[in-house]
Amino acid sequence: MTKSRRVMAVIVAALLIAAMILPGLAVKAEAAEKPAEKPKVEISLVGDNQTFEAGETKTLTVQITNNSGQELNNVEVAPDMSKKKAGDWPFEKDWKQYSEKIDGVVANGDSKSVSFDFTRREGAKRNSYTIPFSVYVQGIDGAIVTDSIFVYAKNETVTPEPTPGDNSQNQGDAGNGGGSGSGSADGGAMTASVGNDEPAVYSGGGSGSGGSSSDGSVPRVIVTGFDTNPAEVHAGSDFTLTIHLKNTSKKTKVQNMLFELEAPTEGTDEQTSAPAFLPTSGSNSIYLEGIKADGTADISITLNAKANLLQKPYSINLSMKYEGSQATQIESSSSISIPVKQDARFEFSEFEISPQTIEVGGEANVMCSLYNLGRIKLYNAKARFEGNGIKKQEIFIGNVEAGATGSIDAMLKGEKVTNGNSKITMTLSYEDESGNISETTKDFELEVTEAVDDSDMYMNTDGDIEAGSGGFPVVPVVVVIVIIAGAVAAVVFVKKKKKKQMLNEEEELLDELDRSSEDEREQP
Repeated sequence: MTKSRRVMAVIVAALLIAAMILPGLAVKAEAAEKPAEKPKVEISLVGDNQTFEAGETKTLTVQITNNSGQELNNVEVAPDMSKKKAGDWPFEKDWKQYSEKIDGVVANGDSKSVSFDFTRREGAKRNSYTIPFSVYVQGIDGAIVTDSIFVYAKNETVTPEPTPGDNSQNQGDAGNGGGSGSGSADGGAMTASVGNDEPAVYSGGGSGSGGSSSDGSVPRVIVTGFDTNPAEVHAGSDFTLTIHLKNTSKKTKVQNMLFELEAPTEGTDEQTSAPAFLPTSGSNSIYLEGIKADGTADISITLNAKANLLQKPYSINLSMKYEGSQATQIESSSSISIPVKQDARFEFSEFEISPQTIEVGGEANVMCSLYNLGRIKLYNAKARFEGNGIKKQEIFIGNVEAGATGSIDAMLKGEKVTNGNSKITMTLSYEDESGNISETTKDFELEVTEAVDDSDMYMNTDGDIEAGSGGFPVVPVVVVIVIIAGAVAAVVFVKKKKKKQMLNEEEELLDELDRSSEDEREQP
């Protein structure tokens, strides 16, 4: 009996010891199986909307914010390429640059930044790219957080030549875009943003929220180009603007979209200031039901360009409000640049022609004024004169500023005889800012007669008088007049001489009679 009691005591003691040891082992095993909680860290991009041109190197700065409630030691930041194909990476591969360490300790609530130098590689296709960045800390295996920077390449490295009427801005031209047609709003660059920082995301009440889709990305709507009808927008005319949109998200549809266009205000005072472009009817708001994931859509509006606009590109801001998945409200904006053309407007004064009739080989002076009544400058203006009977003549006027007067002064030389007045055409040519040449004409009349040669009129050796062909016989008339005058003078001279002689004879006769009467009285 005693032996059995001893055995029972040993068993009870063993059970008590097991009951004390086994719970501790279970707790240790559970603790070993449960992974350590990873600290909460946020990744953000410093300097949103950085652009990367093809082949250009820029610095991308990533900020790390410690919200874990503890200090972090030996923090390292690197882009995670483990799940990316080589062809999806839009930058040149220089792996030595793609891991950066943060010196010292990152205290709770503090933020520190690291920078990476990226060069957009040749051949990066037009696409949106997701570049994941991961944060590693000492004592924890694997990344404690991974967030994405979204990069969008607007065009290929090699841009095709634009088709006629195309206003492609895919090479980053601010638009001056010469000409209208399709064109991207942000040029041929890559735009970078991180997480959900861009575009801004708001909840229904307007306060900030995550706003991302179930896969953690934010659906973005971008402007890929625009068209105008007609292709060239002229001041004072109506045109239809069509904007091309794209949903860059591969998984999320956007819906309930509202677009508003805002044009710059032009004018110097309250009476004349107004937006450069105004809707011809309705408002400047456009509604679109939605765009499917990775889909495209167009929106259109008819606008009127203000009549007194200068000839230059004008920017239109486009604000966008739409909903992503779970009815999250998203806002973003873009801009497009529309070149406006001004028609040249000018007048000529009346022609001043002196003389109205010229001989072959002679010259006539033609003058008039050119009044530039428009709002654009006339470059390299020239006047060209052409017509029957004259030698072609061209003169250079130069540049004529808006509101100024140009002078046209030409000497036209007669080349051949015309049958009465002949039409002469003056052609004015000038260039616009783009070097395009335009021409306009104005007509006037001028007569060219045959020249008179005085050397054809002469007297021959026999004294015969011959008149030159086609001229008035001046010499014969003069000779005749001289002869007649000489004859008249001779007749007058002879008559006077005879009269004088008769008077002398009468006086002598009277003297003789007087003497004879005196002799008779003297005789007794």
